[in-house]
Amino acid sequence: MELAGRCSSCGKNIYCRDGFLDGVINNKSELLCYTCSELKGSDEEKEIK
Repeated sequence: MELAGRCSSCGKNIYCRDGFLDGVINNKSELLCYTCSELKGSDEEKEIK
């Protein structure tokens, strides 16, 4: 498990687990945790795994 970065909304640590990002990158290239991405709406995000 490696630290991939921090959520640009809440600051929570986001990790890469076994090659999968534990969050999403939205259309504005912001790294978001799953909770914040759901709050912002699914139209803005593109999930990267």
